[in-house]
Amino acid sequence: MSPASTGASTAMDAATTVPVSDTSDSRMAPGGPGYRRMSFALFLAGVATFALLYSTQALLPLISDGFGVSASDASWTVAAATGGLALFVIPMSALSERFGRRTVMTASLAVAVTVGLLVPFAPSLGVLVVLRGIQGAALAGLPASAQAYLAEEVRPRALVTAIGLFVAGNSVGGMSGRVITGWVAQEWGWRVAVGVIGVIAVGCAVAFRLLLPAPRHFRAGSLHPRRLLGTVRDHLANPLLRRLYAIGALFMTVFGGVYTVIGYRLTEAPFSLPQGIVGSIFLVYLVGTVSASTAGRLVGRLGRRGALYLGGGTTAAGLLLSLSDSLPLVLLGLVLITAGFFAGHAVASSAVSKTATHGRAQASAIYQSAYYIGSSTGSTVGALAFHASGWSGTVGVALLAIAGVVALTVLGSVAARRQVVATAH
Repeated sequence: MSPASTGASTAMDAATTVPVSDTSDSRMAPGGPGYRRMSFALFLAGVATFALLYSTQALLPLISDGFGVSASDASWTVAAATGGLALFVIPMSALSERFGRRTVMTASLAVAVTVGLLVPFAPSLGVLVVLRGIQGAALAGLPASAQAYLAEEVRPRALVTAIGLFVAGNSVGGMSGRVITGWVAQEWGWRVAVGVIGVIAVGCAVAFRLLLPAPRHFRAGSLHPRRLLGTVRDHLANPLLRRLYAIGALFMTVFGGVYTVIGYRLTEAPFSLPQGIVGSIFLVYLVGTVSASTAGRLVGRLGRRGALYLGGGTTAAGLLLSLSDSLPLVLLGLVLITAGFFAGHAVASSAVSKTATHGRAQASAIYQSAYYIGSSTGSTVGALAFHASGWSGTVGVALLAIAGVVALTVLGSVAARRQVVATAH
């Protein structure tokens, strides 16, 4: 049985450059034809996805004031988008198996950016939440299709790096969306701010479609519901994949809760920061860009489980630091939370792509569904905990999630050791 099927980490998880002179594999590799165009195109797709998906997150205090609602009510503008993505990611992955990864990603971005241009005109919180749900459902065609595209078009030893670059695009999109909306909203209000994000996403979508190379290794599959359900059942029956899905959900519970609530904390005493400064706090996403893009090297040195332990430990340390009333320590805590989250997410998501031997789009889709269920849960539960117990309540929820990540990783280590013993006997 392969290491991937037992949960064992190997050096093959490392992101190493495959020599272009190796002509035995026609898939793309760093330095080879089309690799840079592909990387930049998917980077832009990641930017657009996260910029749109979380366009209201940094604006929640202004949305609360504008509609006269509580933090937990306003948080539904985030939870609806991530929940829509979680609900539709598996059906959209099935469409990508039939009609192609590039086609589905292009259509998804087109619908999402169109809705993004309508969001600023929402007359009520209810309409805004509905539009955000539609936008999240449209964006569901991006994450799983992108990972399946990479698994098919990129050589295996370069896969972690390629997926890390896509995740890095997520972090840049999340950062730029929040920073831009923060400063724009301070001058012209939240409606203009989300409109600006919509226009930026249009540019990313057009560039993505022009740059992404046509797939060369895609083979159309069937849309038969029974076959789709069978593939999903196969993936859920794999213990390693189940652990990876749960780890992704738990990491995102932390991230969704922290970044949904942090704006409220920083605009209140003892910090009382203006909206533009609060938006700039999200520049710490640059740390996530670095940690995601270097995930391959982490796996090469520590193994997959070692990298997950490091990501979880770094996140937990950041959560504890963020309890301080010192702004520099809170910012350092956010840096550690962001670095740990993006590293853990890149490692877990790339492991799913490497582990699945068939139905890769569905395997990635289940991961993305779990991941964004975690985001919706974190946004809602984190806001409720903040309302009930302040920032310490949000941190308590996040630390429980990190404890779950560690426990699942330990289970993976135990399963791998048992497999080694069984093989030896």
